[in-house]
Amino acid sequence: MLYIADRITVNDKICNGKPTIRGKRITVQTILEFLQAGESKEEILRQYPSLEAEDIDACLKFAIELMNRRYVIKASA
Repeated sequence: MLYIADRITVNDKICNGKPTIRGKRITVQTILEFLQAGESKEEILRQYPSLEAEDIDACLKFAIELMNRRYVIKASA
């Protein structure tokens, strides 16, 4: 299992290898989708009581770090 920022984990045996929070079956994508839909941190924490506020912050940090990478788009044939 690979830990990223102490809270984000990647394990090919959990959620098909998607980044999750501390090895739980809660994906970073799920949390980001809740935030994008307008849910507050407090509401997310109420719905997922095993999470901590720092987990949500780590999801945002993870997304920001992904955007710091360079991407190349190639035309398809």
